[in-house]
Amino acid sequence: MKSPFPGMDPFIEGCGLWGDFHDALIQDIKNALAQRVPERYLVRTGERGYVVLASDEGKWPRSFIPDVTVTSTRITSESEGGVATAVPTTEHGPYSLRAPIEDEFRETFVEILDADNASRLVSCIEVLSPSNKKRNSPGWDLYQRKRQGLLQGGTANLVEIDLLRGGDQMPMVDPWRASPYRLLVARKSRVPVCSVWSAFSLQPVRSIPVPLLKPDPDVPLELQPMIDAIYARAFYHRSIDYAKPLTPPMDAEETAWLAQQRQDRERQK
Repeated sequence: MKSPFPGMDPFIEGCGLWGDFHDALIQDIKNALAQRVPERYLVRTGERGYVVLASDEGKWPRSFIPDVTVTSTRITSESEGGVATAVPTTEHGPYSLRAPIEDEFRETFVEILDADNASRLVSCIEVLSPSNKKRNSPGWDLYQRKRQGLLQGGTANLVEIDLLRGGDQMPMVDPWRASPYRLLVARKSRVPVCSVWSAFSLQPVRSIPVPLLKPDPDVPLELQPMIDAIYARAFYHRSIDYAKPLTPPMDAEETAWLAQQRQDRERQK
């Protein structure tokens, strides 16, 4: 079954399917490029990983429900010695403390390598994850270092695919145009100037060029057929409730369009 959206389905992100979708899209991009690039190139997936303590900055990404009630305490200090003592409200009984929990993140990407020149990196294709779009997080910091290295070094091309509505936009000198999704191609010969396209839910996501080495022409990357194929073969419609409100919310046009689509489908049953 196809998604009701002709472009990127925002409910993939909103209904907790992003991790599965991201992995599938990376593999489809790799396979599509491997079939289309000349023989002098290699197409490989790479991975970066990091560990975050769930208690960092006092923020707990997981819900935590203690199995016992926390015993409240009152902290007093001696007037002269300055030694703090805890006066419990109960003499006996357990109380709860939260232990630090490590969350491990792994982010995959696609690389095109020049097999004739010691596997030199030619182009890197990144599909942004929520962790890349959370400012001042380890995922943000790691990706920004890689992004700046590619943009400033001028050693390889960068293709950046942002199909997430949530999170912070990537830093740019000029403002992004208003759109829920963004596609960027940074050619090493033109940085800091980048080619950028807006993408939407109600319009098919366009094809974007993946640069190679001269004189080889760009390879077109057809994103919308991949999005549609992943949705269909993973049966995402079984996990998506299109009556559910989204965060961030859809705009008025998208909301009205989806309501009409749901009405039309109900009539066809």
